[in-house]
Amino acid sequence: MGQVKSQFNEEELQDYEDLTYFTKKEILFAHKKFKALAPEKVGHNKNARLSMNKILQYPELRVNPFGDRICKVFSSSNNGEISFEDFLDMMSVFSDAAPKSVKAEHAFRIFDFDGDDMIGKNDLQQVIQRLTGYNNALNESDIDQLITNILEEADLDDDGALSFAEFEHIIDKSSDFTNSFRIRL
Repeated sequence: MGQVKSQFNEEELQDYEDLTYFTKKEILFAHKKFKALAPEKVGHNKNARLSMNKILQYPELRVNPFGDRICKVFSSSNNGEISFEDFLDMMSVFSDAAPKSVKAEHAFRIFDFDGDDMIGKNDLQQVIQRLTGYNNALNESDIDQLITNILEEADLDDDGALSFAEFEHIIDKSSDFTNSFRIRL
């Protein structure tokens, strides 16, 4: 750790290392990135919570069409505000070291807009709109057809929605999921 004085003692760093997919060095680097988003607020307050607007200034989140959903899913206060521990959890899940199953669980929660533990037609419509842009070339019937195609392929029990098991089945077949579901520190 050299000459830099950490806001965390060795025990706290060890706990963070045990609870994430990061080394102590990476944890300190993550804190540096978190602090850079609002140095005046984080300063010497390791319990500071940053607004969603501040968190969305993080470069990879700023351009991510699901940035707000990511903040809401990882916010321990459930309002999009992020503490350092929330930020560390988020960055750990999006790290290369996180297992595919952990990434799949969080991706499911991000895409489950209504929070009913299923990805239904409305959730899929929002996913498609965010991925293609709200002013895209797809009209309503194109989107409906795309949703129908997704459900025909992935809805194994024909209930009109994707359960986590069905979603995870799709993820398992996707060779690029792990590479695309990441944010670099």
